[in-house]
Amino acid sequence: MNGWFILNLFLYFPEDKSEYIPAAFWMLLFLVFTIYTFRWIVRVSKKQEEQTREMAEEVTRKRQKQNS
Repeated sequence: MNGWFILNLFLYFPEDKSEYIPAAFWMLLFLVFTIYTFRWIVRVSKKQEEQTREMAEEVTRKRQKQNS
């Protein structure tokens, strides 16, 4: 029962629906930034994966030369 009272404190539905426009703008802006950030992280991760793969191949080649 006490939880519902706390939730009701944060609920606000304006009569003038134009008050939703700034909230929609900021939500869209943050969504775009989130997508951009996610794509950037994936791109950096792929570069790091390739670098790691190259280093592993180099170590493998050096070990094979030492064993030969």
